[in-house]
Amino acid sequence: MRIEWDVPIAMDDGLALRADVFLPSAEGRAPVILSYGPYGKGLAFQDGYPSAWQRMVAGHPDVARGSSNLYQSWEVVDPEKWVPHGYACVRVDSRGAGRSPGFIDPFSPRETKDLYECIEWAAAQPWSSGKVGLNGISYYAMNQWHVASLQPPHLAAMCVWEGSADWYRDMTHHGGILSSFWANWYDMQVKTVQHGLGERGPRSRVTGAPVCGDETLSDAQLAGSRCNFGDEILAHPLDDEYHRARSPVWEKVTVPFLSAANWGGQGLHPRGNFEGFVRAAAKDKWLEAHGLEHWTHFYTDYGRKLQLRFFDRFLKGEQNGWERRPRVQLQVRHIDRFAERRENEWPIARTRWATLHLRRNGGLAPVAEESDAEISFAALGEGASFVSEPVPGETEITGPLAAKLCVSSSTNDADLFLVFRVFTPDLREVVFMGAIDPHTPVAQGWLRCSHRKLDARLSTEHRPYHAHDEIQLLQPGKFVQVDVELWPTSIVVPAGHRLALTVRGRDYEWQKATGARLSNFKNELRGCGPFLHDDPRDRPAAVFGGRTTLHLGPGRENFLLIPVVPSKS
Repeated sequence: MRIEWDVPIAMDDGLALRADVFLPSAEGRAPVILSYGPYGKGLAFQDGYPSAWQRMVAGHPDVARGSSNLYQSWEVVDPEKWVPHGYACVRVDSRGAGRSPGFIDPFSPRETKDLYECIEWAAAQPWSSGKVGLNGISYYAMNQWHVASLQPPHLAAMCVWEGSADWYRDMTHHGGILSSFWANWYDMQVKTVQHGLGERGPRSRVTGAPVCGDETLSDAQLAGSRCNFGDEILAHPLDDEYHRARSPVWEKVTVPFLSAANWGGQGLHPRGNFEGFVRAAAKDKWLEAHGLEHWTHFYTDYGRKLQLRFFDRFLKGEQNGWERRPRVQLQVRHIDRFAERRENEWPIARTRWATLHLRRNGGLAPVAEESDAEISFAALGEGASFVSEPVPGETEITGPLAAKLCVSSSTNDADLFLVFRVFTPDLREVVFMGAIDPHTPVAQGWLRCSHRKLDARLSTEHRPYHAHDEIQLLQPGKFVQVDVELWPTSIVVPAGHRLALTVRGRDYEWQKATGARLSNFKNELRGCGPFLHDDPRDRPAAVFGGRTTLHLGPGRENFLLIPVVPSKS
């Protein structure tokens, strides 16, 4: 292939971003696969994220096979596996990151406008067919939803691989509770490749050039060239204009897309993919859901061939039968494997919604509690768990979950952390290799009780949708009814296993210590990965460290709604 390094792309404000362009060796015009993001286009996957790379290629040798792997970068396509199929690959360093100058403000409207400009630039190049597709994981997926809302004329298709969408609900505030992930992510993955690190930053293993630009700036200069990301998020506790400007407008997302979710991405990566598939206005849209680490299947033959077939149809115009495939492809999760299955819609139409009630004896049962009872726990303790009888036969649970609880607090607010769990017959918890954490539970949900107000227009029985536009404080000791959204999941529960719901006031922990770490995250991985809710500025102990009480009995609904999927007839 032909490679053009550091190609300038002029933005409408006069700033020039920098892109690497990988072209087929033969002259001519090719459709474009483009990505725009902050991780440093010249930083090798193997150098920037060594633990993730080593784990992936050890378990999935097809990722590295057939490539020199010289051009592998974090969460974007390997051009050696795309250019031979007749694609041009364009990697753009986002404003203020890598070799692109400017002020860093992740997911801002300015970044979205930059991505729009990059798409239109790529379409106008002499080597371009004029059709541009977007592809990438996580950051490189999230901003696809945003730019699609602007409807760039030459954006022809996009593959949103594990891409959150709603800046408030999917990313920064789970159920109204601040996620500390973004402040830590900014420190570990963005500041480390900020433009201006120059000689203090890493070098490209291919060109030898400084990944973060040729100029070396002082710490003060670097600080002046980036937003104070974590504090800005903290300053917006409700879903206000700050969040809405960083979220998609679903009725304007009309471009054909493939949305790929990860069952184990609780805390960041599944919700937006399902919401996008259901709510986007596009008529040509498909959903895929898988498991394992959130970077793995993007690079395996399974994921790459799926992406190629999609783009071959919408960027090349090949009549390859893509449009005849069912709209949903699921890797249904079993205890020890995944089983591929096609469906026609989401949620699955034949779902039987089962109601399991919380019982005073700690049970989770089809029959509600008949007499008044209270179950109280320290909000910062282990919480209360409710466990079902053994399931009589193999049971598939695939889809969104929801809970309704009657709850009070000894203070004027309470945070609820709900964990849907599965236990073996001898009561060992079943956990999975999640998108990040190797001990991820089946599903999770969150709600700050003062954010209990629902948006009636968007709420459904199985997906409560909270407005997050006002604070409704509790009266200490007085109960209220709340609805809690648990993010979509999939698990085929073997006969004899038990279902469980844990209600607590802090993040789930599989164990107090696991020794599990990745090089790009600060914390030990103990069940929730880096998606924690532990900022004391958002959760002062005086408010969120009281006692939480569940009120059971007639007229007080306390149940979990689960999606039981029968076999296809």
